[in-house]
Amino acid sequence: MIKKLVLFTKGIETLWFFSEQIGKTFEKLGYEVFYFDQCAEYDSFYKLLAFCEPKKTAVVSFNFDGCSGEDYMVDANGVNFFEAREIPFINIVVDHPFYYHKFVPFLPKDYTQISIDREHEAYLRKFFPEIKRGPFLPLAGTSLWTEKTLPGWDERPMDVVFTGNYEPPSDFEKVLTRNGDEYAKFYYDIIHDFIEHPHMCMSEGIIKHMREEVVDLTEEGLKECMPTMIVIDIYVRHYFRGEVIKHLADHGVKVHCFGGGWDKLPCEHPENIINGKLQNSLSCLQMISQAKISLNVMPWFKEGAHDRVFNSMLNGAVCFTDWSRYMKEILRDGEDVIFYELNELEGLSQGIKELLGDRERWEDIQKKAYQTAAAGHTWEHRARRVHEEILCKIP
Repeated sequence: MIKKLVLFTKGIETLWFFSEQIGKTFEKLGYEVFYFDQCAEYDSFYKLLAFCEPKKTAVVSFNFDGCSGEDYMVDANGVNFFEAREIPFINIVVDHPFYYHKFVPFLPKDYTQISIDREHEAYLRKFFPEIKRGPFLPLAGTSLWTEKTLPGWDERPMDVVFTGNYEPPSDFEKVLTRNGDEYAKFYYDIIHDFIEHPHMCMSEGIIKHMREEVVDLTEEGLKECMPTMIVIDIYVRHYFRGEVIKHLADHGVKVHCFGGGWDKLPCEHPENIINGKLQNSLSCLQMISQAKISLNVMPWFKEGAHDRVFNSMLNGAVCFTDWSRYMKEILRDGEDVIFYELNELEGLSQGIKELLGDRERWEDIQKKAYQTAAAGHTWEHRARRVHEEILCKIP
């Protein structure tokens, strides 16, 4: 019976924050939790040795922390520490799986992968059927407030906030053109297809073009090529981030952008983009708590959700977001969130202006949004599912 859990901190800040949030719930559920400090890995490893008990310990990680071939986690024979100790390893992957093919050889034998998007699950079934999959587990939100203490309209000095970085698409040209004009055209054709069809899943679009344009393509060849397409995912997400913010700025909507790179966005009215400092996860929640509207541009999760959506709902800013099929199933447009179309941005600027002029409607959406997210979309809910659907079933 599992009584102890290992979680990872001090790596990528967002993942560290997620780990701390689920760790709080695991502790409430009675688990003894060890937080592995990735900035003091060797010191932490010696403490890990003392903490781990076979048959009583499991790992809950994000994005392959602890099973990506780290020197301190692998013995002289290349065996992962957790495999050697017979410790089950649960890995929640918060990006598209094609980012992580290179880590598959390092996975422990008792390994379960959890996807935050149903497209990612389908990708695993297709290319890595040997990997055991856990339940579909969308990203979740964190609230700094109760429903009664949630800051109201008059306590929110910012009209619109966006929390996220920006990289100009031109920054990716060197990668896209590095193999010559023919390859560059192939990449840009896929990118333009996504721009014209923004509801198409990433795997679907790439595989379609590869089957159409690559001669004698085998399934194994397709699998090997997928990681070379990561730049397309990064390109289109930043392209649309830029287009959304530029549209709002040029249509008279002031947007407070907390993240790097926004000074590089070309637009006619840069005075409407108010650059904030790069924030950590907690500070982002605090900024959302000071805004009437929180803007989201999905990172191409077409069958999942992003934590920005639930963070907005749980911290009292009405969320305007492009939609995914999953979010349309669980959220009510105009009641919990307001959906917009990436290829029809006129509706976004108009919708924001209308809501900023209608306090009563804003207050109604704020209340319903908080209640919906608090009822089922916090990290506590996700931790409990891992507990009930995986940890409790480990003999």
